[in-house]
Amino acid sequence: MSNSSVAPPQAKQVPVVREHHGDRFVDPYEWLRDGEDPEVIAHLEAENAFTEAQTEHLKPLTERVYTEMRSRIRETDLSVPVRMGGWWYYSRTREGEQYEIHCRAPYDAAQPRPMPAPEESVVGEQVLLDTNAEARGQEFYELGDLEVSVDSTRLALSYDVRGDERYDLEVRDIATGEVVDDAVREIGGGLVWSRSGDHLFYTRRDDAWRAHQVWRHRLGTPTAEDELVLQEDDELFSLVVETSRDERWLVVHAESRTTTEASLLDLDDPTGALRVVEPRTPGLDYSIEADGDRVLVTHNASRVDFDLAWADISAPGREHWQPLLTGADGDRIIAAHTFETYIAVSMRHGGLPVVRVLSKDQGAYGEPVDVATDGELSRVAVGSNPAYDTDVLQVVIESLLTPWAVYDLDPVTQERTLLKQREVPGYQPENYVEERLWVTARDGAKVPMSLVHHRSVVADGTAAGFIYGYGSYEVSIDPYFSALRLSMLDRGLVYAIAHVRGGGEMGRGWYDEGKLLAKKATFTDFIDCSKALVETGWVAPDRLVAEGGSAGGLLIGAVINDAPELYRAVHAAVPFVDALTTILDPSLPLTVGEWEEWGNPLKDPEVYAYMKSYTPYENVRPARYPAVLATTSLNDTRVFFVEPAKWVQVLRSTVTDQDERPVLLRTEMAAGHGGQSGRYDAWRQAAFETAFLLDAVDATEPLGGA
Repeated sequence: MSNSSVAPPQAKQVPVVREHHGDRFVDPYEWLRDGEDPEVIAHLEAENAFTEAQTEHLKPLTERVYTEMRSRIRETDLSVPVRMGGWWYYSRTREGEQYEIHCRAPYDAAQPRPMPAPEESVVGEQVLLDTNAEARGQEFYELGDLEVSVDSTRLALSYDVRGDERYDLEVRDIATGEVVDDAVREIGGGLVWSRSGDHLFYTRRDDAWRAHQVWRHRLGTPTAEDELVLQEDDELFSLVVETSRDERWLVVHAESRTTTEASLLDLDDPTGALRVVEPRTPGLDYSIEADGDRVLVTHNASRVDFDLAWADISAPGREHWQPLLTGADGDRIIAAHTFETYIAVSMRHGGLPVVRVLSKDQGAYGEPVDVATDGELSRVAVGSNPAYDTDVLQVVIESLLTPWAVYDLDPVTQERTLLKQREVPGYQPENYVEERLWVTARDGAKVPMSLVHHRSVVADGTAAGFIYGYGSYEVSIDPYFSALRLSMLDRGLVYAIAHVRGGGEMGRGWYDEGKLLAKKATFTDFIDCSKALVETGWVAPDRLVAEGGSAGGLLIGAVINDAPELYRAVHAAVPFVDALTTILDPSLPLTVGEWEEWGNPLKDPEVYAYMKSYTPYENVRPARYPAVLATTSLNDTRVFFVEPAKWVQVLRSTVTDQDERPVLLRTEMAAGHGGQSGRYDAWRQAAFETAFLLDAVDATEPLGGA
């Protein structure tokens, strides 16, 4: 599998002592944290060179997987146009170009939605932003927000050319393309226009990368004259800004992991004051959506999995919340999307996303009706619906085997009209099988696991397998279609997603059971799902590989410490493997806000001891580990590159059998948390990572007749 004649890079050791609660830990590789140190850069480049040498034999397989993936993607394509104001908005991709082209065309109520072939133009088409032109000459380019003014004449956009998710702002005249304002730099996410189009609201981040301020900028004035609208001093909270669906309100949510405070500002009076909906109360988590003269509130005041209520927008406080929708046990209400004549509610039911629709008639709300699903693993989501006055709802349906399909749904009759389904050239869905398994965890919990495989693969204990997991922040990893996955299925892999605790698949309680001092349930669930794949005969004992990214990378690091014998190889993407060091340092980005997820090891010795017992960096042991590929980015502000860099060093110093099971680090030197920005670059990176895993389980050739 590797080129054993090449020695891996060995970082020097500079002992740094960490002492807390009577525990003393000596960290020899903390010096690697300084990304501006030439010696650190040289080390990362040496690691890249080592990985390149060790994976030289994978180049043909990487190219085959990359070519297969491209052949299944319609590279020249057009999104479904959606109406906003007097225009249809949509995006294009063109074969050979890395980025999207954002466009619009005039709306005519007497004409149907334009749905030309992807190669054709739309009558009256205007190019709002050709991201390929914007990115030209840049190693990295990420478009942040793209917002059109209410009068449709100006475009506000934010962009990042470093990968650190600090964006620069430009405002352009759509008709001429002229930049009319570029004064504001290094902002956070979210842009909101005033209704008059003379002001923009934006956020700024503090040194800990927390969105802690909302600012108001008057177009044409210097940044020094911008006005601070809101500052959040509690380090547990971050600020999120958005426009209400009817474009009447600036909505600001101050959010921690467990508590929310929402505020409104009238966009007809952009220099006015914010008005708090309900003052923050510890443990009260809620979100709002303006609905004409009412506000809809999704809240956990009465149920762990949330309810939906409404109140008059002039008196939106908790004492005025009127019940509107609740769910059965395990039904998680996520959010309400308001329209003139109906409400769409995003929910989770039975471990999958669903949508319920309620009609509106003269202030009264109708009975909820579920949008129909197409199969056991189909997920339904609210699509792009920018127009408040639309009489249809766009929904998206997808599964492991069903490429996403976009429909217009009549909220009254529930009749669906297919607008577009993702084209996958050469794809034959009848060649594959998808199903859901329920794994009994060691404590008796029933853990859902989504499974897909080639129809010719049977549970006879010989197949190779792949398992993916995440399990943090109430994030759900729902079934989705992947062109890249087909290359794995066609080589006989059984592909599984373990919906472990700590995620949100089964509701807020499922999340609560995999966080803080219950975090180890995330890891043991994943191990139990991995064992179930072997015990049920789906996967051979020595042919299972695993993958996870970010907090899912912590998962991967933890499970290979606990059960290294289960996995032949793993890929840990931007992995949070030095979690305790990070969570102990409140000066690092995002740390303080993370205490509600992991606990505060600075103050609580029980949390410190518990985290130290599972964090990957501290718990590597002498054993036969799987082959490890760790991937990261130099400019990642969410999980610093130093974490996998240190982890790789300690793995190499401890584990056995590195000739056949190498430990590799690959760092993108011009990218952020999401990796490379261009789609072709991202596809090639994914093909390389897949080739590494396929090679490890000797599944490099397609099945006969696949």
